[in-house]
Amino acid sequence: MTPAPPRAHRSGKADGTGLTARDAMLYAPGPQVDDHMAVDVALSVLIGAGVPHLLLQDEDGRCAGLVTRAQLTAHRGGSWFSDRTRLRDIPLDRGPFTASTAVLGDAEAAMRVRILNVSPVVDDHGYALGVLALTP
Repeated sequence: MTPAPPRAHRSGKADGTGLTARDAMLYAPGPQVDDHMAVDVALSVLIGAGVPHLLLQDEDGRCAGLVTRAQLTAHRGGSWFSDRTRLRDIPLDRGPFTASTAVLGDAEAAMRVRILNVSPVVDDHGYALGVLALTP
């Protein structure tokens, strides 16, 4: 798997106002895995794909969370870890996720309050469209 190229979609006004989360998405969704995947397997997928995070999807294909390499590595090193530990069993961001129609300023503010550097951007049905990333 290779990460998808950054999105170039921009429909806001020329002066930069009126942008939505969908307009500002930095990344396409990238690799998405089922939330019942084992932590070890997910870490291998993440490393193999060369991406900073994986999006999790539920049994219906809707966005169920986002997990980073740091989260997977930290969990794997814990005394509670077993090779049967599933992604759905570990603490990770499970939403609420950023709506594609959210005003960009509001989406950024919500991410800062929740101390998130990245957030899945989802459509009205909960399917991941991409990832919104904060810039330092």
